[in-house]
Amino acid sequence: MNYDVAIIGAGPAGLIAAGRVAELGAKVALLEKNLRPGNKLLLTGKERCNLANAEENMVKFAEAMGKKGKFLYSCLQYFGVADTLAFFQGLGIKTKLERGNRVFPESDKALDVLNALLKYVEKPNVTLMTNTAIKSITSQDNKITSISSATNQIVATNYILCTGGLSYPSTGSNGEGYRWAEKIGHTIVPPEPCLVAVCLNEPWLKEVQALELKNVRVSVYQNNKKFEERFGEAMFTHEGISGPIVIDMSKKIGEYLHKGEVIIEIDLKPALSFDEVDKRVLRDFETYRTKQFKNSLNDLLPRRLIPVMISKSEINPDKIIAEITKAERARLVSLLKSFKMKAIKLAGFEKAIITTGGISLREIDPQTMRSNIIPNLYFAGEIIDLDGPTGGYNLQICWSTGYTAGSQAAMAAEIIIPAKLY
Repeated sequence: MNYDVAIIGAGPAGLIAAGRVAELGAKVALLEKNLRPGNKLLLTGKERCNLANAEENMVKFAEAMGKKGKFLYSCLQYFGVADTLAFFQGLGIKTKLERGNRVFPESDKALDVLNALLKYVEKPNVTLMTNTAIKSITSQDNKITSISSATNQIVATNYILCTGGLSYPSTGSNGEGYRWAEKIGHTIVPPEPCLVAVCLNEPWLKEVQALELKNVRVSVYQNNKKFEERFGEAMFTHEGISGPIVIDMSKKIGEYLHKGEVIIEIDLKPALSFDEVDKRVLRDFETYRTKQFKNSLNDLLPRRLIPVMISKSEINPDKIIAEITKAERARLVSLLKSFKMKAIKLAGFEKAIITTGGISLREIDPQTMRSNIIPNLYFAGEIIDLDGPTGGYNLQICWSTGYTAGSQAAMAAEIIIPAKLY
């Protein structure tokens, strides 16, 4: 079975790469071990598919990914945010813009995005093989010569590896792409879960499970030094804390957990100073001065968080408000402004949105996505050591690297078709 390009992995990067290869006139095999392509894509954006971020300034877009973001410059120039939006519009996907420049399909259905991509690869020169797990990759003289499944041997001029990372292993992400790349000489930056909840060492978590906290400030400390902070929404889980702002900080939290103890602090009243919160508590205490302490906090706190705060304040829950001392009130105000918890680890790959780590960027040509070690091998998507925050950045990595790799792999196979954008 001979092809110009063989692509392993039919996720977002693999699908756009295959369609692009076919557009340029090359014969492409797209291999997917699952029964259907795009299983993980269906889960993105809580099944709504946050398919891009509308930040069209390339420098600002790359800055959101940290120091490694500059690697994406060439791919963004070749197929950037505006190109992505035009591409999906051409496939019949109408989009809408939401808070944080997040781009979603108007239908709010990830399935619509997947179906559009599947339509994109419905071309005579594309062979989509599902339920086809690759068993081995054969190389000789520093080139890949073939790949083999249980039933077929596929020979191609060029190969693209789009097998993803380790997050959501139930969708088929088991890290096999890392093992193949390492076997043929590539360096793997150790993969770790990223954009994931943080596990806490707190006995009261079951009492507040699924409790959402809106308009709070979450800060993260090590050795009494703040290293990260976000304002927005957080949520307690049965084993820790999650929500958009926590998930965005999880990569940094994971890095610091390797160095030592990490403390997470929530300011439940970030719009008010300590003194202003104290005055607010005094007003409430005046209103409820004849009530017990445990019955006086409904205006200040979510109901399920009240028992936790009472316990942490060490104030007798049955104590009459009028009898509460200034020192006790100060402890309560301190908790409202600085509710501290000890982080112990990140939740695992099973719950991580993406994987950080992967194929070392030093071993990939950023202009072509071609391996610097194996000249007929290309990479795209989550398998490479590049990741961004929530908000559409990581799918844009897939679109930009997949489109670039597909274009370059097809042209390197000497298919004489003028390159077009989309």
